[in-house]
Amino acid sequence: MAFLDRFKTKERTPEQERLEEGLEKTRTSFFGKLNRLVRGKDAVDENVLDELEEILVTSDVGVKTTIDIIGLVEQRVAQDKYVSTSELNTIIQDEIARLLLDHAPERPADFDAPLPYKPHVIMVVGVNGVGKTTTIGKMAHRYTQAGRSVLLGAGDTFRAAAIEQLDIWADRAGVSVIKQKHGSDPAAVAFDTLESAKRREADVAIIDTAGRLHTKGGLMDELAKIKRVMGRQVEQAPHEVLLVLDASTGQNAIRQAEEFTHSVDVTGLVLTKLDGTAKGGIVIGISNEFKIPVKYIGVGERLEDLQVFDRQRFVEALFK
Repeated sequence: MAFLDRFKTKERTPEQERLEEGLEKTRTSFFGKLNRLVRGKDAVDENVLDELEEILVTSDVGVKTTIDIIGLVEQRVAQDKYVSTSELNTIIQDEIARLLLDHAPERPADFDAPLPYKPHVIMVVGVNGVGKTTTIGKMAHRYTQAGRSVLLGAGDTFRAAAIEQLDIWADRAGVSVIKQKHGSDPAAVAFDTLESAKRREADVAIIDTAGRLHTKGGLMDELAKIKRVMGRQVEQAPHEVLLVLDASTGQNAIRQAEEFTHSVDVTGLVLTKLDGTAKGGIVIGISNEFKIPVKYIGVGERLEDLQVFDRQRFVEALFK
């Protein structure tokens, strides 16, 4: 029995089907390259491994993770003495599954999971254009669907139209927004949001932040200031710091993750726009490279298309 088989689930939920649809471009691109690699070859030799390495790198799995996968495949080839190219797909599936699943933590908590603090404070960070505001709107929707009261804070006061965009998503999700005028101090917005969340007894407060600043001050310094202000308002806040990354940017997403995780205490990652790219391999790389869990993935434009990241279901959808 292949390693992946032991993890496969029998039930295919609508959410799993949506995930499979969202990964269609990645699956078609990746396996198309693999099929071209093995065509007309009899055995897995050094040349095949070199070509496999190129396929993994160009599929945005990442250099470090590619090296890990190649090393695992080489061990299998050495152990089994002879491996035909017809077996290569199965071996690659197994070894990627091991990276994602072996000793992996449990599936992250769903939106209806118990929260140790009230309000539960989430700070959302990331560069402009990755889908922070969209992600916040979808999170708010999922929390309200789970019976939670949610308040949003429009902390991106530097980008034109950011507050208006958050208003639109808040209206779709049926939640309120605390905001100030364009150019206001984002730390003051965070303060007001948490003060209001406590007064309203909101379950969850989600704070948007800028992706860049129009001032001489550093973005990371500004984010640190917002965190300090939150901590003075609510014990241990923020309780989560989610970094949003655009999966379609491939290796640039890894570079952004490196920059933010070096400067901010990121607790979880959100990968957006997986449905619009063939670069879904970035999820494998980020999951393997960083000690920070991928918490949510975006597989479409609908409010419901922000999914809790389940490594098992992701592997199943990728190798469907």
